[in-house]
Amino acid sequence: MSAALAPRPPVAGWRAWLLSDTPGSPLQARLGQAYGSWLAFRANPMALVGLAIVLLLILVAAFAPWLAPQSPIAQDLAQRLQPPSAAHWLGTDELGRDIYARIVWGSRITLTIVALVAIIVGPVGLLVGTLAGYAGGWADTVLMRVTDVFLAFPRLILALAFVAALGPGINNAIIAIAITAWPPYARLARAETLTVRRTDFIAAARMLGSSPLRIVLVHIAPLCTSSLVVRLTLDMSGIILTAAGLGFLGLGAQPPAPEWGAMISTGRQYVLDSWWVATMPGLAIVLVSLGFNLLGDGLRDVLDPKQR
Repeated sequence: MSAALAPRPPVAGWRAWLLSDTPGSPLQARLGQAYGSWLAFRANPMALVGLAIVLLLILVAAFAPWLAPQSPIAQDLAQRLQPPSAAHWLGTDELGRDIYARIVWGSRITLTIVALVAIIVGPVGLLVGTLAGYAGGWADTVLMRVTDVFLAFPRLILALAFVAALGPGINNAIIAIAITAWPPYARLARAETLTVRRTDFIAAARMLGSSPLRIVLVHIAPLCTSSLVVRLTLDMSGIILTAAGLGFLGLGAQPPAPEWGAMISTGRQYVLDSWWVATMPGLAIVLVSLGFNLLGDGLRDVLDPKQR
């Protein structure tokens, strides 16, 4: 019987249907596996806190025009360096700009950097690592030596070098962070590939005539995805801190863009008299970084077989 024609369980029996040891269709098996993973994830309270923080970041970025209708770049020198109050919840900066509005709108920049870097480094690291691990020989040697060159430099220093060559700006900062962030994922994917390339199902796929590229993309890469997702989530805080460091040094998003690192840079000279100017964006960075770390730790418990 196909999944579409399979009888639907009553509402009260959804849990038993999802957790059944004998699923009646591939759809039921996949839904049951997803539900079991959610139950394992839900059992970790700190992981739920991390998920809530990340979802809050996404919602704040999505609804920024409604959460902070005032302009994040409008200047009012008559209101400069005002402490937190009912009119300005988080105070104002040295140009009279509302810090709350700048943090809310700056969440879009942070989320954009995180999303684009993840989209770039995940597939690149996965492809390089799986190809090196499956091919072996000179291909493995060349790819891993290139990876070692990137790993030999601290990420922020190497990102600074690339941004200095490309020029300041958020687009160049994203490219620089992505260039420096992919090697650990390639190493992880290679290690995963080495453990599965000699298994029976890979040998069976090879005997059935599958090309090496098809084996890598269809059979090996999906097995490495869960580990890479966990590592990528845990590395989000590092990506955020690198982006904030570039912004702090004036090489990331350029003024008057409300980037959190740049806000800390301009507010550091007022940190003694007007502490809120640099403290508020710093707290935003800490909170978001903590959220991604907690979320990654929870995903590791669910997706990493060694942690089960």
